[in-house]
Amino acid sequence: MQVLPCPFCGPRSEGEFHFAAETGKTRPDTTRDVSAEKWAAYLFDQTNEKGVTREIWIHLPCAEVFVMSRDSVTMDVLGTETLRKLPT
Repeated sequence: MQVLPCPFCGPRSEGEFHFAAETGKTRPDTTRDVSAEKWAAYLFDQTNEKGVTREIWIHLPCAEVFVMSRDSVTMDVLGTETLRKLPT
């Protein structure tokens, strides 16, 4: 079992996390007609890059969404960053 870092709760078991998406994907403009092919590509196509990647993850117990940088070959987590501003 792998231990992943939540930027809010600290190190936790991988079972507490859910992969949400790759970073950099642009959602189709739903104010206009979107073809089924384009919508399916947005939902299901992934680049699945080899090496360092940035992905959006959700820590289920605290319901926080964050970006995780990791190496997809070694599975090493290189860092995490929040998607919201924290109070100073």
